Amino acid sequence: MEVTAVVDTAEIPTLQERADVDANHDGQADEAERAAYAAKTCRELAGGFEVQAAGKRLEWTVTGPAFEYAPGAGGLQTSRLTCTLTGPAKLGAGAGVTVTNRWRTDRVGWREMTAVGDGVRLVDSPLPARSVSDQLRSYPADLLSSRLDVRTASLRTQPAGSGADARGSGVRPAAAVAGSDPVTRWMNAADRRLQQVAAGRRITPVVGILAVLAAVLLGAGHAALPGHGKTVMAAYLAGERGRVRDAMVVGATVTLTHTGAVLVIGALLSASSALAGDRLLGYLGLASGILVTAVGVGMLVGALRRRGGHGHSHHGHSHSHHGHGHSHSHGDHSPHGHPHSHGDHSHHDHDHGGSTRVGKLGLAGIGLAGGLVPSPSALVVLLGAIGLGRAGFGILLVVGYGLGMAAALTGAGLLLLFVSRRVTATARWPRLVRRLSPFLARVPAATSTLTAGLVTIVGLGLALRAAAGVL
Repeated sequence: MEVTAVVDTAEIPTLQERADVDANHDGQADEAERAAYAAKTCRELAGGFEVQAAGKRLEWTVTGPAFEYAPGAGGLQTSRLTCTLTGPAKLGAGAGVTVTNRWRTDRVGWREMTAVGDGVRLVDSPLPARSVSDQLRSYPADLLSSRLDVRTASLRTQPAGSGADARGSGVRPAAAVAGSDPVTRWMNAADRRLQQVAAGRRITPVVGILAVLAAVLLGAGHAALPGHGKTVMAAYLAGERGRVRDAMVVGATVTLTHTGAVLVIGALLSASSALAGDRLLGYLGLASGILVTAVGVGMLVGALRRRGGHGHSHHGHSHSHHGHGHSHSHGDHSPHGHPHSHGDHSHHDHDHGGSTRVGKLGLAGIGLAGGLVPSPSALVVLLGAIGLGRAGFGILLVVGYGLGMAAALTGAGLLLLFVSRRVTATARWPRLVRRLSPFLARVPAATSTLTAGLVTIVGLGLALRAAAGVL
């Protein structure tokens, strides 16, 4: 049995592993160092790639190890490792073959297997005869969301003959690689263009300004795509009757969090080869989901308390005070009114300070969750700029990216508030309001409960999705 193993490594892990390839640490990975690294890594791969034929595990002989670099995005490089594993196997009539890939199971990426028979027939093989990615050379635009992850397979073999084709009979044809929508493809192409500009040999002031503006637009474009916390933010602002200031706070928090996350993670990845970038991003996604869930639970507890009568809104209700002969609204502290003392309010059950703290914590949580997981494109731009000695320019592009994300999220929040206020401006329909007043009296509490539940469900979904990728 012969196995051709190919490992295509992206820019960031290639950069991290370069110190392992460059054995003498002179900054150059020469041919001898690449060959030594290929031989060592192929032996490790052989130890983790298990094949059993007729109940017996095969012992591999490693031949033809090769390791090469290729130009990647942002002035960085990708790498390609090729190994050939051979092992003797007795494949009689109806022999069972099981394949299990246990090499680097902690890495997130595209895993596929193909199988062909030469001199034997493959029976009930779940594997295609041809690589759907041209041996890891062609991926879909949205790789992480539509990746293959084939790590195990079971099939049977029979001697060739009886009119059967000796090569590849019984093997399924290759499936088409999953594509992506045109908007995602355009955004990915624009990302690559920005990375090429950042890695250009010469950057004039005009090119630099245009690159920063492009980073802002790309950040806004990515935030406008599905995800990025818009659903959570919209539900929170609706359920908590948010204000314009709240939407601005969320946007500012997203900017600071995303920019800080890219800078910190970029520094960690460039300084350590033991830290797996994909795993780190997965854990940050898990933390983001847990944070959103916590915000949703807090909203739900507050909504249930309000419905249970433990508190009441302080907006718009009036009190009459003996001796003053006037009434006023707590929700209107206009400076045009005359000063007076409220007297003893000990009979009220307000907790304005506590609710304010909960609201601020909720806004901070939504902003942190929206910016906690950095964009891989921003990381590539930063690391490429650092590698070319342009750390300041890379940081500027990352800041622009974060500003674009914040602008899109803030715009979404402001649009939601505008639409909400237009819909609730019911003075134009007084008759309808009077007829529906018994129902409308219950709407605020029900809306708060429903939106709190939505935020909680979305947070749990984000956390479970991230956990599935890293645990």
